Amino acid sequence: MPSANLKDSITNTLDQLDKGIAEHEFVFAPQEVGYVTSVATGIVKVSGLEGAGFEELLKFSEDLYGIAYNLDEEEIGVILLGEDTLLNAGDEVERTGRVMDIPVGDQLIGRVIDPMGLPIDGKGAIATSKRLPIERPSPSIMDRQAVDSPLQTGIKVIDALIPIGRGQRELIVGDRQTGKTQIAIDTILNQQGKDVLCIYCAIGQRAAAVAKVIANLEAKGAMAYTVVMVAEGNNTAGLKYIAPYAATSVAEYFMEQGRNVLIVYDDLTHHARAYRELSLLLRRPPGREAFPGDIFYIHSRLLERSTHLSDRLKGGSLTALPIIETEAQNISAYIPTNLISITDGQIYLSPKLFEAGNLPAVDVGKSVSRVGSNAQLPVYGSIVNLKLQYAQFEELESFSRFGTRLDESTKKVIDHGQRIRSCLKQNELHPLTVSEQIVVLLALTNGLFDTISIDKIEQGEGAILSSMGNFSDALLKRLYSDKPLSDADRGSILKIAGEILDPFQDKPKPDQTSK
Repeated sequence: MPSANLKDSITNTLDQLDKGIAEHEFVFAPQEVGYVTSVATGIVKVSGLEGAGFEELLKFSEDLYGIAYNLDEEEIGVILLGEDTLLNAGDEVERTGRVMDIPVGDQLIGRVIDPMGLPIDGKGAIATSKRLPIERPSPSIMDRQAVDSPLQTGIKVIDALIPIGRGQRELIVGDRQTGKTQIAIDTILNQQGKDVLCIYCAIGQRAAAVAKVIANLEAKGAMAYTVVMVAEGNNTAGLKYIAPYAATSVAEYFMEQGRNVLIVYDDLTHHARAYRELSLLLRRPPGREAFPGDIFYIHSRLLERSTHLSDRLKGGSLTALPIIETEAQNISAYIPTNLISITDGQIYLSPKLFEAGNLPAVDVGKSVSRVGSNAQLPVYGSIVNLKLQYAQFEELESFSRFGTRLDESTKKVIDHGQRIRSCLKQNELHPLTVSEQIVVLLALTNGLFDTISIDKIEQGEGAILSSMGNFSDALLKRLYSDKPLSDADRGSILKIAGEILDPFQDKPKPDQTSK
């Protein structure tokens, strides 16, 4: 018979084991091993894993994993998360008992990682203590609150006419090579010192293009608050497919701590094509343009995770800037219309404006923010007629091209509109503060640029930006308040701006009388 002390020891050990099982949900199960039946580009078929679940992570080797996606009666279709060059029919595959997850934590800030969470910047391993599944349910309606705080992009035409709020999902759409990525990068640069963390997720981009983006972020000091996730164009379709979900989980970790996060998906066109490729290889039924029927669902469940959490959940926010590429300005194509219906507005970039040198090439008429002034600083209300003036100009400009005779009032509208277009131009990698934007746009809407020739507009704007020290600190601080611009402050700004612009005015030439 065992002694009393031994019995007590055994009892305590069993109690601790029961407690450990309850707290950590340990599962003791025999290891289940299957084998590969066929290998294709980016996918494999496996058999013998009867207990595998949907989206369970399967292990082929120490550095090769896959996601169980098609659970058929005889075999499982698996999306590979790596190269299949060393994989052959008959190779063993084993269950991991968990879904695909990714390391998260402050240690990721300033690093460049792949969709598996592994560093690819040559700066050594990343030691994190927490992992999150890449697929997570979006917050419920009761866990959200209204989008009411602005996310300043530093781009005049967007902050003034198409404002973005923290927690919003604003689509950037346009043909290739129209400056879509540059808008996202300028927005990231403008978050410096604003307590906003940024995640840049490159999906299917060329390595050279991604390297240029990272170089710009490092040169401007933006990597200090940015995580870059890269699934290059030559990576497998599986890595491109999981990249935006993995990046969103990294962003959600910070959001759930009460922090504000901006995430850029560049771009979801390549993501949709990667999913179409995988679906066709898995022999899922093709639908419109050969995309599977659930293409809308894979993007909606991704973008629904962006929100502004309630104060009860620490009030963090996740703002999404998905990018989509159109062909021949076809904004009504299948994937663009899907994403437009999911997001809270779109910024449309026109190739015609881009070719004419009007950068950023934002087409104000086709761009919209469904949050609008609710997430805009009240001071922007002082230039509320800017969009209307610009819309009237564009409409009249199209008629003036037919050579019709114009009355004086129409000419004034067109002349003023041309100066609006010139003032809305902005160099890349040079985001502007709220005070700089307001001073320039207030001078514009009040006609201070109307007596300056078009070729001097840029010089006049530069003079204002370089003379911001002429405005008192107290005045500039009030521009950020939650109150509209007062008449006294408006008068002060216009007076100083007028003095700065006076040397650029077109002075009437004195009459020359011949002797």
